[in-house]
Amino acid sequence: MAARGQKNAQRSRAEVERARLYAARTAWHDGQIRRRTRDNLIAGIVGGLLVVGAVTSQSVHAAVFAPEPEPTETSTPAPIENPFSGLFSPTTAE
Repeated sequence: MAARGQKNAQRSRAEVERARLYAARTAWHDGQIRRRTRDNLIAGIVGGLLVVGAVTSQSVHAAVFAPEPEPTETSTPAPIENPFSGLFSPTTAE
């Protein structure tokens, strides 16, 4: 009879150990999910701030250092003669 009780005690200890390991793995996994969520949120905020900073920087730079247009002298082009003007002249109907 003592042997039977000893097997049950060993089995019980193994079940307790298995349950403890399972709870530890579950807690670790839940912690990993929370960490990933937190890291993704932080990365999104930092990325958004970088984009806003880049757009603001470019806008300020374009407004402050915009080149002033200088007037340039242009010539009026000579009118181009139509090469087809003599080919399709209206004729009188006979």
